[in-house]
This record gives sequence, structure tokens and C-alpha cells, in this order.
Amino acid sequence: MNSATIRRKFLEFFASKGHQIVPSAPLVLKNDPTLLFTNSGMVQFKDYFLGNSIPPSKRIADTQKCLRVSGKHNDLEDVGLDTYHHTMFEMLGNWSFGNYFKADAIAWAWELLTNVYGLPPERLYVTVFGGDQSDNLPVDEEAESLWMPIVGKDRVLHGKKKDNFWEMGEMGPCGPCSEIHIDLRPEEEVRKVPGRQLVNTDNPLVVEIWNLVFIQFNRLASGALEPLPDKHVDTGMGFERLCMAIQGRTSTYETDVFSPLMEFISKHAGVSYGANQKTDVAIRVMADHIRAVSFAIADGQLPSNTGAGYVIRRILRRAVRYGFSYLNFKEPFLHRLTPLLAAQMKEAFPELQQQVEYVTRVIHEEEQSFLRTLELGIRRFEGYVGAASTKEIAGDFAFELNDTYGFPIDLTSLLARERGFTVDLKGFEAAMQVQKERSRTDATKETGDWTILQDTEKPEFIGYEHLQSESRLIKYRKVKQKNKELYQLVFDKTPFYAESGGQVGDTGIIKAGPQAIAVLDTRKENELIIHLTEQLPADPSTPMELRVDERKRRLTMNNHSATHLLHAALRRVLGKHVEQKGSLVSDQVLRFDFSHFAAMTPEEIEKVESLVNEKIRENIGLDEQRNVPLEKAKSMGAMALFGEKYGEYVRVITFDPGYSVELCGGTHVKATGNIGFLKIISESSVAAGVRRIEAVTADGAREYINRQLAMLQEVKTILRNPKDLVSAVGTLVEERQYLEKQVASFNQERANQVREQLAARVKEEGGTSRVLAKVSLPDAEAVKNVAYGLRNQFENLLMVLAAEVAGKPMVAVMIGEKLAQTQKYHAGNLVKELAKEIDGGGGGQPFYATAGGKNLLGLDQVLVKAEALLR
Repeated sequence: MNSATIRRKFLEFFASKGHQIVPSAPLVLKNDPTLLFTNSGMVQFKDYFLGNSIPPSKRIADTQKCLRVSGKHNDLEDVGLDTYHHTMFEMLGNWSFGNYFKADAIAWAWELLTNVYGLPPERLYVTVFGGDQSDNLPVDEEAESLWMPIVGKDRVLHGKKKDNFWEMGEMGPCGPCSEIHIDLRPEEEVRKVPGRQLVNTDNPLVVEIWNLVFIQFNRLASGALEPLPDKHVDTGMGFERLCMAIQGRTSTYETDVFSPLMEFISKHAGVSYGANQKTDVAIRVMADHIRAVSFAIADGQLPSNTGAGYVIRRILRRAVRYGFSYLNFKEPFLHRLTPLLAAQMKEAFPELQQQVEYVTRVIHEEEQSFLRTLELGIRRFEGYVGAASTKEIAGDFAFELNDTYGFPIDLTSLLARERGFTVDLKGFEAAMQVQKERSRTDATKETGDWTILQDTEKPEFIGYEHLQSESRLIKYRKVKQKNKELYQLVFDKTPFYAESGGQVGDTGIIKAGPQAIAVLDTRKENELIIHLTEQLPADPSTPMELRVDERKRRLTMNNHSATHLLHAALRRVLGKHVEQKGSLVSDQVLRFDFSHFAAMTPEEIEKVESLVNEKIRENIGLDEQRNVPLEKAKSMGAMALFGEKYGEYVRVITFDPGYSVELCGGTHVKATGNIGFLKIISESSVAAGVRRIEAVTADGAREYINRQLAMLQEVKTILRNPKDLVSAVGTLVEERQYLEKQVASFNQERANQVREQLAARVKEEGGTSRVLAKVSLPDAEAVKNVAYGLRNQFENLLMVLAAEVAGKPMVAVMIGEKLAQTQKYHAGNLVKELAKEIDGGGGGQPFYATAGGKNLLGLDQVLVKAEALLR
């Protein structure tokens, strides 16, 4: 049975049991501050478990794309080293929200595995929660009594809390779970050691394939448990492991989920999988990582240096490193796997096939960039080895290569071994640990329990029509991060817009009797609108007046509506391939990221800006439609963005049906004339295949233009108001270039004079042509020219210059070509010692090294010390 059939049969089975089949949520999360990525099947349903929103059906099933790169058994650096862990994986799941519970979940799981998939019942084992004294919880006897008639007493095992009690986090819904394990070992091994003895022992062939979670408690911040009013079922089955079991494989990498990718890599690397452990690891790493990177980019997360983007860049670069080091891929190769993956997954996840060209180009450009970085790192390594006084690579330098150039420790070790060096692994691990601790400290956040004042189904947002409201506080909690205490407040209704869709959150005031409490920010956590404050109302039960900062909201609306006009203009001017890839809309600026593979020309920018301002002057009225069925909205011309999760009903914002129709939950102007004017202030590259426009509108546009005009007037005044300003500036630039050439010529002439004077002072001593001198030179380039000029004259040169360069001290050491071959002198080591006299530091190659410093008066002492060192 192939993997596509396995997936289809799962969904068909639960559809036959009355489940609504829903699509996978994006890998990248938008409104959940606790997670960067969807790491399990239940993530998109958190609000249903928390009671923040109502599910579309009491029974749901899906297959969910998940990404894990940290936590137990999920460290990124371990993926590929074994044959069963992954970064991205699929989680098949069925869900009950206050509907069926343990009996149906258990019966259906057994029916699917044995009747539909045909897995051998005698190879299956189940675990149930064995109780926990610290929580005062007994054995899950209900699940145990349901399993025993099905599998028999000898194959029902009690599990500890760490394996058989599932929790959403430190707080929130939780409950006992029942795992289903399968024994995939050969028959002769099964006869020697029963599978029951190997369950949950990390045996790669006795593995968990399905976890049935029975959510019946809520964990408080105090650690106490309270029963939930409704009981839920949350199950998760690892798709890749299920395929391994059904297809009779001993590794997930041997299934048809991975084999097409691995065969392609092996063919182009010219190696056979299974022939060599190191190349096997590299093939697994590349086949695994391309899945995570491709789908993350397709879901809207570009590689970057922060947050979720940093994680994706790390995964991509790890794959490139393995291909570079072990498969001899010295040119970009990883991107060539994306079309193959897209074709393989198009039925289950069509979003990658629909963007395959874009995703491929992003990965290709990332590869090119990182291969250049690797080359710089190798040069840095060569320089370090050349200047080293011992045969051990210091741990802090190995860490620098890892942190700055992306070198894993195994690549550094490989390079070191090739040159007869070792690596201080303990020092490297210590540096890594310091970084991890620092990151952990920065991320630490203490969150208290919600204090619930009144129950309400879902807080109401009324900010489309109102900027003030009389509201009641329904719950609040205290949070502490980086030693700062804040309060999160939730009201029954609010005019405050919570940050989402690129639009910043509102700020304003809460009037609670005589108190005026500043709202610092408004954020969305799952489906809750959270108001962030530094203090709590003295009487939380009293009605309060909520007031949004009207000016900030108005300017933000101007910018948000302008992004819609800008998006439409870009598609008209550049082409229909343009799609939004991100945005930031505040009262100060609008920033719009879009797919396009070339810098915009000045003419294109001018066309886009003119078209937007034309639409502003037309004063087009806002057409806002709420609760529109998603498919109807698409038929109206609204474009659903990749990486966004839409419900069954959406809000449609239209400024002229023939021009701009978008799905959007943000706040907008009543008519485009309110925007006033738009001015594009920059167009740049933000990532491979993604451009960014920054623009200002209304007051911001007026202030920007006034600043530019003031600057222009200042330039005119400085140039004594020429009639032709452009010509005058051009003449000035030409004169500067001429003078710079003159200065360069004078500097070269000065360097030649100094070189000739020093050549005349060279002394032949102990087999060396020695010159130690104090000089004055215009710049560091002149020092270098003098040094290399002397090296060309004297093959046994031993030069130390104590130079004054533009009022600052500099030391230079140069060793002639023939003398350098004796390795008697090392320029890098000499310059480090001499630099101490000028309160400086430096380094370089074994034959030429320089150092700068602060103490100009120390130059004479440099020569004294050099005489002593070279004696």
C-alpha cells in the first residue's frame, strides 16, 4: 500500500464515522505567542479546547504538517544521524470536542489498524496511564478495561506520567493517554525477547504509532488539576511511522515518503545509499530537510536571521553543509529536490505545487548565499591554522565558526584532521552551553492563571464601527518577562484592534472610575483579544470605558488601505505573479513585501506610485462584506494568501471590484480619499525572490516631502544657489574624484620614497635581511605597499615597522618568501606580542601581519621589543 493510499484511507475511514475532514493548518503560526511552528496535530484546535471558540463540528479529522526541531528526541543536530527522526512530519488525527470519548476512540483505532490497514494484531501493544501520586491520580482503569477484551491482558501495559499523561503546556487542558506500539522486529528476535519488554525503551523497531489522548483536566499555574466540564479526544498518529509499519520497512526513510528524494540525491551524488555511513547520513539529512524548508516557505515563512525564519535558515544550511562535506555538492543542489517533492505531495498539500517556481528560486538563492559564507569560513579557518602556535583548535574559535559561518563541529573537526590538528571539544561545548543558557533566559516568561470574573462564549470586537465602549472585564492574569510585570486584560467587548495581519495593535486608555490605565499594546492570543497594561483596575468588577487612540488608529487605517491599493498596483504594473509575502502597517509607515525576482526600475516605481495616487484621488468608497463563504469570496476575485488559515466565512474588503478585492480582518478608511497621498520611500530586497516597498501616507507623506525639500534647499544654499543644481553637483563630484586620484598618487609616491629609504637601511644579519624602523605613512594601504615592495626585493626579509598612520599607531611585520619557508619566524605571533606596546591587537598570515592600537607613544618601545625578540 503506497503512502498516498494510506493517507486517503485514514481520512475516508473517519469521514465514514461522521467526522468533518479539514485541511492542514500552515506550518508557521500567526496568533500563538507560545509556538513558532505547528508542532502537533492539535495546535490548530487549541481554541476549541480552551473554550475561546466553537468548532465547526463535534468530530473532526485531518492530516497536519508538523515541524519539530527542539525538545525530547527532536534536536535538529540529531536528525539524519538515526533512521527514524525527522524535522517535518505528518500527524494523522481524529478529534472529539465534547462528543465521543474513550470507548469509541479505542474501538475505531483498533478497527482502522487491523481491519483497514491489515497490521498483525499480535504485534501490537498498548499502554495506559499507570497513575501518579504527585497529582493524586489513579490508574486509568476505564481505558484499561476497554483495551483488555481487544488485545488481551498481557499486551496492556501501565505507563508513567512522562509517557502516558499528555499536557498542552505548563498550564491548560491535559489528560491521560493510551499509546499503540508495534513490534517490527524479525520473528527470531521476537521469540528471544517479547515486545512488551521493549515498549518505550527507544528501540527503533518497537515504536509508538498512535497516541490517543483523553482530555479531561485543566492544569492551573499552581500545578493543581481541575476537571473539565466537557471531555475531549485528541489523537495523533505519525504518518511516516505508519507507512513504515504497513510497508514492512525497518526505517521511515525506506518508505515511499522519502525514497524518491533519496534516490534522486544518490544518483546525482554518484553514491549508493547503504554503502557508507557518512554519505547515508548526508542523504537522509537532505531528504528530510528539503521537506521542512519547502513547506515552510510555501506557507509564508522566508529564511531570515530572527525567529521562525532563523530556524528555517538553520535547517536549510544544515542540509547544504552535509551535501557540501560528504556528497561533494559544491554548487547549489538542494533546490532541485523541490519540484520532485511538490509533484509527490500535490494531492495532499497542493500549496507547494502551486508555488513551486517561487519556492525553488528562494532555496536556490539561499544556497548560493550560504556557499559563499562557507567559503569565507574556510578562509577564516585557514588563516587561524596558519597563525596557530599549537596543534589544537580552540573551543571558542570552533564556536565562532559555528555561530558566524554555520560550521557544524563535525565539519571543523574534519578540516582540522586533514591538517593534523585536534579540536578542543570541551571548550566548544562550554561556549555552546553559554549561548543556550542565554537564549533560555531571554525566553523565560512566567504566566499566571486567569482570574475569571464572568463566563462569556467569545469576546466581541466592535472596533470596525466604534473607538469607545463601555465594557466589563471578564478575566485577567499577570505575566512576567525579563523582570517586568504586566497584566493581560480581556473584556466582554472591545474597540481595540489586536495585532494581526500585519496591522499593529491599538493603544489607548481604560477609564476605571478615577483611574486612567494606559493600554500599551493589544495582541491576539489564539482567539482572545488581550489588552496589555502595567496596572490592574482597583475594582475589576466595575464597568469600564475603553478608548482607542483615535489619531494612531486613523493613520494606521490610512496605511492599511494604502497597502491594498499598492498590492493591486504592483500586480498591474509588474504582473500577476506578484503576491503579498508580508506586511507591517502602523501609524508611522507601511511596509509591503511581495514576490518578484528583480529590483524595480525607477519607471516601474513611478508607475505604481502614480496608479495608487490616482485611486486615492478617485475617493473610492469602502465596500466591506462580513461572513462571506470562503469559496464565494474567491469567486469575487479575492486572493487567499498562502500560509494564512481561513475559516469557513471571511471578511472581504473591496476598493472598486475591478481593482482591489482582498480577504482582510484589518481596519480601513471609509473612502480612499482619506489616505491623502502615498509616497514610496524605498524599494529593496528582503530575501531571495522577495522585494520590499516602504511608503508613507497622509501626514507622514507630507512630512517626508517637506524634509526632502528642506534638504534640497540646504544643498542649494551650500552651493550658492546654482541655476542648474544637478550640473553643479556633477561638477563637484568630478572635482572630488580628480582630487582623490591626486591624493592616491601622492600617497603612492610617499610610500615609494619610504620603501627606497628603508631598502637602503637593510642590514644582513644571521641569514636575514633585517630592517626595523619607525615611519610615518598616510594610510594602511601605503604600509602594505611598502612591506610587499621590500619583500619583492629581499627574499630573506625580516621587517618590523612601527608606523604612525593618520595620527594612530600601527605595527607591521613582513617575512621574505625564502625566510618564511624555514618557519623560524611567524609574523602573526610576532605582531601579537609587539601590539601590546601600543595597547592594541591584530594578526594575519604567517609571513605578513599587522596590528592597530591606541598608544602612539608606544611606537619607540615596539622597536626596542622587536630587537629583543629577534636577537
